[in-house]
Amino acid sequence: MMKIKNYFLITFLMLSQALLAQEKKINVSGKITDKTSLEDLSYVNVVLKTTKDAIFVTGAITDESGLFTLVDVAPGDYELEASFIGFETVSKAIFVGSSSAFLNLGEITMTASFQDLIAVEVVGQAEAVSAKMDKKTYDLGQNISQSGGSVLQAMSNLPGVTVQDSKVQIRGNDRVAVLVDGKQTALTGFGNQTGLDNLPSSAVERIEIINNPSAKFDANGNAGIINIILKKEKQEGFNGKVGLALGVGALWEKKANLPSIRPQYQGTPKFNPSISLNYRKKDVNFFVSADNLYTQTLNKNEFVTRTYNDGTVINQQLKRNRNTNFLTTRAGMDWTIDQSNTLSISGLFGSEKIIDRGDQPFFNGNFSERLRLWQFLEDELKTTVMATVAFKHNFADPGHSLSAGLNYTFHREDEQYFFTNILPASSGEDAFKLLSDENVVDVMLDYVRPMKTGRLETGLKFRRRWIPTNMQFFPGENSPIDSLAGGAATYKEIIPAVYGNYVFESKKLEAEIGLRLEYIKLNYDVNPNHPTYKSDGYNYFQPFPNTRFSYKINGMNKITASYNRRVDRPNEVDIRIFPKYDDAEIIKVGNPDLKPQFTNSYELGWKTGWSTGSLYTAAYHRQVDGTITRISSTYGDSKLIYAIFQNAARSYNTGLELIWDQDVNDWYSFDLNLTGYHNQIDAFTVENLYPDPHAFSADKQEIFSGNAKWNSKFKFAENFTGQLTAIYLAPDIIPQGKIQGRFTLDMGLKKVIQGGSGELFFNATDLLNTMVIKKTIDGNDFSYTSADYYETQVFRVGYSYKF
Repeated sequence: MMKIKNYFLITFLMLSQALLAQEKKINVSGKITDKTSLEDLSYVNVVLKTTKDAIFVTGAITDESGLFTLVDVAPGDYELEASFIGFETVSKAIFVGSSSAFLNLGEITMTASFQDLIAVEVVGQAEAVSAKMDKKTYDLGQNISQSGGSVLQAMSNLPGVTVQDSKVQIRGNDRVAVLVDGKQTALTGFGNQTGLDNLPSSAVERIEIINNPSAKFDANGNAGIINIILKKEKQEGFNGKVGLALGVGALWEKKANLPSIRPQYQGTPKFNPSISLNYRKKDVNFFVSADNLYTQTLNKNEFVTRTYNDGTVINQQLKRNRNTNFLTTRAGMDWTIDQSNTLSISGLFGSEKIIDRGDQPFFNGNFSERLRLWQFLEDELKTTVMATVAFKHNFADPGHSLSAGLNYTFHREDEQYFFTNILPASSGEDAFKLLSDENVVDVMLDYVRPMKTGRLETGLKFRRRWIPTNMQFFPGENSPIDSLAGGAATYKEIIPAVYGNYVFESKKLEAEIGLRLEYIKLNYDVNPNHPTYKSDGYNYFQPFPNTRFSYKINGMNKITASYNRRVDRPNEVDIRIFPKYDDAEIIKVGNPDLKPQFTNSYELGWKTGWSTGSLYTAAYHRQVDGTITRISSTYGDSKLIYAIFQNAARSYNTGLELIWDQDVNDWYSFDLNLTGYHNQIDAFTVENLYPDPHAFSADKQEIFSGNAKWNSKFKFAENFTGQLTAIYLAPDIIPQGKIQGRFTLDMGLKKVIQGGSGELFFNATDLLNTMVIKKTIDGNDFSYTSADYYETQVFRVGYSYKF
């Protein structure tokens, strides 16, 4: 409690810090009518002037329906003047806010010259990242030190984001919903983050980080949302971009292999060609793009010491050499049917081929005897197909729209594992094959209407998702594989949801209040002959509210408080009943009885700015009920460790985040991100059913942790820039244990050539080769320590050309 009090003391000491709202351009619209006859007035002259000195800002003339639009208006106080022959000139004070892209003034009436006009004040809204303080946007083109790599690698440098065990985290939490162009897809995973490490960053335009999503977003992802915006050219005519990035990693061996296994990958090549083409003519836009990322990687090189209560000590190494080829192609068309209607059709095809060749020797405590050698080949092909149709109708007043969309995603996971299980007295050949087909259909309808006092958003969504899976085991002699645990299972869910969201803004106050109602019915059908698990499922009907209140201290300062409730539903792989033998003696198993975890999140944020920089601070608290975590335990006399997902007790995450952006001079600027938080998981007891029922208990875990990122940006010349990124991740708790601190240093250089059409870059990740993942785990009758010396240092060079 003392630590928590200290956090909030620090937070409130920052109350003197203020917020600089970045200026956004707003479209202001309205309709002019005759007050007496109520007829629309055409050709009325509408002028916008500054309130202070009556300087002309912009103007427009109403059309035949009496409608007008003033475009690109900066937030502020104005006088709106409407004049027409035979009518009194109308002068109205209006306020243009910053929390919506459109301000609809509604109907403005004009009267004959002998009538008096009563002036009124009209308050509008606007939508902008800086005003809401719940979303941060980063251009990957400016992330020089991670160019040419994967999206996951690029995210590791973003403020507020960390990467751990190939999972992206926001503020120390990996329950992140990852979207592509605002939609959940199998490309990045429904509920997990598969594919992020193989999606090329060259295909991505920008990344949005949404800490406090509104009700219009799906309710899952208690840590927040990361929205990946793919590239699409918007220029007229025919244009495009081609690029090529080459790299090499694992130039030096971090730690030598244990005896008698095959060599580690060294000098691993990376190859990333990309192309995007676009043709825009009048009302039609066609686009197509393709990226191919081929890498060889020392994907894992983990050294583990397991110590059991009976005194047994086992030393082991898991080394995995990986070859990956990930092809992503996109194509589509945008058609402006008329002034009011647009139609977009797009498709995506992704193919990910993974070949893993691994070795895992097991030795006794003093390495005098090899107990087992497990060598394996994983041959995996993942295929993703997406199709999207979107229709949008724009009503006469700007910002008033109705959108409908249909998305279909197919994702096939075709895995084959072949093991050689070498024991002192025997040798056996083991194998298993997994085939899983994920199908997802989403239907969406969204309605947006700007109003005089705010913006109304409402809509509905229906999802149907089904995943038939089949696992076949082929055990050899003295195999740890459970041959009876195979068979078929089918995951089925339907999720209808409806939401409403209202945004209000005045000169001093902004408010956003929303509610999402979600129903889910999930069934997991298991082969009736399965020895451990039976068919299971759950259903719920739950509300997910969100609120945000902001107070504008003055034109340059703002304070914001927000609350939302979210859910994390177990993904199909979390409840998948089939044992996964990535490790011969640490066996991962799902749990069909797993239930969702629900989170209540609270946040208080401030931001201040000055002519050369800005400072953003936020204090937050998250409480999770039914925390989903993986439990590692042993059973009986066996030394095998079973890692099984369970709903543990309540957990908490309370912290403080700071982002400081500063232009120091003409050639140097930086952004500093500091995040400190307190993680706690209450004591709990659960029952694991696999391989047979047995109880597991864990004491309360808690730790104060955080991370720090320093991005330094250099401008050596007009078209020559550089970046140096230092990242420190403090020790943190993990299920049943602790992960040690880590440090890495990345750098990059970029040169713009050929009159701005060409671009050269060079970068290096983990420049000092210091990134090692060290963990300690405590089980019911064992503990183990591990250190993973996987490949982190990569050098890349690349070239791209725009035409």
